Amino acid sequence: MSVRTVITGIGVVAPNGIGAEAFWKATQSGASVLGRVTREGCEHLPLRVAGEVQGFDPASMVEERYLVQTDRYTHHALAAADLALEDGRLGRADYEDDPFSVGVVTAAGSGGGEFGQRELQHLWGQGPRYVGPYQSIAWFYAASTGQISIRRGLKGPCGVVAADEAGGLDAFAHAARAIHQGSKAMLVGATEAPLAPYSIVCQLGYEALSTHEDPERAYRPFTEKACGFVPAEGGAMFLVEEERAARSRGASVRALLAGHAATFTGPHHPERADASAEGLAHAIKGALRDAGCAPEEVDVVFADALGTPEADRAEAAAVLSALGAHGRKVPVTAPKTGTGRAYCAAPALDTAAAVLALEHGIVPPTPNVFDVCHDLDVVTGSARPAQLRTALVLSRGLMGSNAALVIQIPS
Repeated sequence: MSVRTVITGIGVVAPNGIGAEAFWKATQSGASVLGRVTREGCEHLPLRVAGEVQGFDPASMVEERYLVQTDRYTHHALAAADLALEDGRLGRADYEDDPFSVGVVTAAGSGGGEFGQRELQHLWGQGPRYVGPYQSIAWFYAASTGQISIRRGLKGPCGVVAADEAGGLDAFAHAARAIHQGSKAMLVGATEAPLAPYSIVCQLGYEALSTHEDPERAYRPFTEKACGFVPAEGGAMFLVEEERAARSRGASVRALLAGHAATFTGPHHPERADASAEGLAHAIKGALRDAGCAPEEVDVVFADALGTPEADRAEAAAVLSALGAHGRKVPVTAPKTGTGRAYCAAPALDTAAAVLALEHGIVPPTPNVFDVCHDLDVVTGSARPAQLRTALVLSRGLMGSNAALVIQIPS
């Protein structure tokens, strides 16, 4: 029997809900929670709309000694990791005899911008003696992986993927590789917190960033009104395990990580649309090949949905190229239009939505999108019941990384 990697736990901290149940309820309803940016210090910035996590009290979920060492994006990761472990019913007793059998891999794009900005303000406003000792680590991309592993006593393979937005899917491939090499379980996922003033200023250079002031019009991919994406915070963590080990301890198997592939085609520019389409199509074909899955077996596509005319056209072309005639019939959805595009965490949230869609037999809609202008069957308006076994999740980075992940209901 070949080694198979399965998802047994899901933890979500998202703009539309904390916990997988709340997240799914909002996602399948098509609710949009995009709103005006409310963070202090952002009032004068041109970014007006984003997806902010509401009702998240880190102190109620994470011990103070970890909170003071870490940025908001790691607070999200620590909380989501707890939720994933709880959902998968994996406690310390399950690995205390062999802590090297469980590891952590996360993806990050923005790092700890809020923490870093605060400490730099102390430096320039008050002097170096007022800079805290954790400035050296809290901003770092690997902070979440390190703090999760320390807090949970996980000594197995640990790492961080810095591969642009697509890293949120690439992290699953790293986790699956660790499982194939003998690890029993891995915590994997991505969270982001890119809405501090410093972080937003860094993003203003992205041509694809939407500065529209109306939350209902700021992020409308696959339409003639597409004007870019809006950012978001939050993310998702997953407990993935070797299937036989999971079943032997009585865990519920939620989905199979069936296939993954990645490519790189360079930064998104209108003149590079053909290369972008080719690269994403190659990633889709590679993921299907890795999964041993035919194009016509794909039951739903969770789109990257960058939200610019050129990028949307390239993604549509990639889907049609990789899936052939089936690409015009398969339901396509982008729930992130109701929550924002959370960089590396965006495909992690899409993966959570995809697993839940498979479980419930429902394709969630694409909020705020109605007048689709591409030859794709984009699900709009309301959720669509469907017989689902195989989901394809897509992600592209602003700097040219592409990734595709195939997940399935295990047979």
